[in-house]
This record gives sequence, C-alpha cells and structure tokens, in this order.
Amino acid sequence: MTPSDEILDIVDENDEVVGQATRGEATARGLRHRCAFIEARDSDGRIFVHRRTATKLVFPSHYDMFVGGVVGAGETYDEAALREAEEELGVTGLPRPEPLFKFLYEGEGHSWWSYVYRLRCELPVRPQAEEVAWHTFLTDGELARRLGDWPWVPDGLEAYRRLRAFREGS
Repeated sequence: MTPSDEILDIVDENDEVVGQATRGEATARGLRHRCAFIEARDSDGRIFVHRRTATKLVFPSHYDMFVGGVVGAGETYDEAALREAEEELGVTGLPRPEPLFKFLYEGEGHSWWSYVYRLRCELPVRPQAEEVAWHTFLTDGELARRLGDWPWVPDGLEAYRRLRAFREGS
C-alpha cells in the first residue's frame, strides 16, 4: 500500500467524523482530515528539524520543525502522535508525546485538524529515509534565524506560531 492509499477519517468543522477517503483523494479534493504535529527535542533541548523528501504528497522538499503526519481512520490523535514520532525519528520505545492543543489549519487548498504535541527524545535518531531527506537538531535561536531563509511547510509554520503563543500564555 502506498501513502496515497491510506484510509483517513474525513471530519467536519467540529472535528466530527463524516466519512472516509484515501489520503490521495483527501489531498486531491481538499477534504478535511486529522494530523498530529510533534515537537521533538533532544536531551540538550534542541529541536529536531528536517527537510521532507521530494516524493512527499504534500509540501515536498520543504523544511519542518515537527515530526508527525496524518491520523489514520479509527486512530486517535495520541496513537498517531506516538506512531508518527517513532516512524519519522526511526526509534522505538519513546515516551507518549504530551498533548498541548488542537487547531484547525486551513490554507493552500488544504484543511486539517491539527493536534500539537511535545516529546523529549533522548535516543539516537535514525530518521525514516522515505520521509526525511536531511535532519539536524537546532536551538530555538538557530531555528528562529532560519525561518526566513528556508522553504518551510506552511502548516508547520502555523503550528510553530501557535506553539510560541501557547508557551507565552502558559
């Protein structure tokens, strides 16, 4: 099965399931679904940053400061967050990512409910080659300096902006 064949729950503006579709159909038709965004930091508090592969269905070759992805049909956000973090970082035995907040992302013909998590990964990472073309860990300052220089995934930028506001309000 290819990523385009993965079955997703299609949801409404209240994040209630209204149907199912393949990932490819959801992308092509702009159907609202669910995603998990996980901010992964190493033992030094640096953020895992990566460039997506050129073969990604959405935002290929863009940089991202989150690992994560779509929530499969019947899967919870929490289940997807752990699965995606372990897959993309290439590790097993991670602690459960900590849920922070949820928001509706809408932009560039895409719409998905997005749950943002944080995670401390103290294990050596071996990123999934099908998902990650390049990676590093950056300090908050190093990441901030690169925001205007690299092509970033727009949903990740929105999640990052909301995460910073969330932290300032906490």
